[in-house]
Amino acid sequence: MRIDIITAVPELLESPLGHSIVKRAKDKGLVELVIHNLRDYSTNNYRQIDDAPYGGTSGMVLMIEPIDKCISQLKNERDYDEIIYMTPDGETLNQQQANKMSLFTNIIILAGHYKGIDERVRELHITKEISIGDYVLSGGELGAAVLTDSIVRLIPGVLGDETSALSDSFQDQLLAPPVYTRPAEYKGLVVPEVLRSGNFPKIDNWLQEQALLRTKARRPDLLDE
Repeated sequence: MRIDIITAVPELLESPLGHSIVKRAKDKGLVELVIHNLRDYSTNNYRQIDDAPYGGTSGMVLMIEPIDKCISQLKNERDYDEIIYMTPDGETLNQQQANKMSLFTNIIILAGHYKGIDERVRELHITKEISIGDYVLSGGELGAAVLTDSIVRLIPGVLGDETSALSDSFQDQLLAPPVYTRPAEYKGLVVPEVLRSGNFPKIDNWLQEQALLRTKARRPDLLDE
């Protein structure tokens, strides 16, 4: 898979995408991650990428020309399954979307900044808009990192245990059950006996029951869905 991220502040992506699972995926050659500095596509000597909005409202808006130049160049080089814009008014990211996108070959993620992007970029290029929650960040870079991580960890071969991602929260519309490791007893708190029994059918039933109970208590809306 190849993921192209377009950003006004590439430095914000260096740490979250340079370590842990994403780094492992890159080192294995399972994902190619390319970050594009929007200022490299500016149309003037000042490397300007933003301007005041029409209508006299506050803030600054990312200009259409640099974004169009970057996306058009990438589209001329390869086909993309989706061109995604990270925005608070997009569809809220969920596990099912991440599962689907992990099967893609190429995607572009555009991180907005300031007050957003010129609306015409959406009309020209954007095929999907994603939000990571009902709140506003300084820019779309952290959202782009969240989306990238949620996709990359699902690519076959990235995780050491291929079944690990299948037991994550939300994969079956349930929250994950509680987990334990050594020691079996700590400060009077004991690991449930069933998990130490070696009876795997019984363990599976217990895990499913706990997942259901936790979901009912914390996220009953998932069961409604």
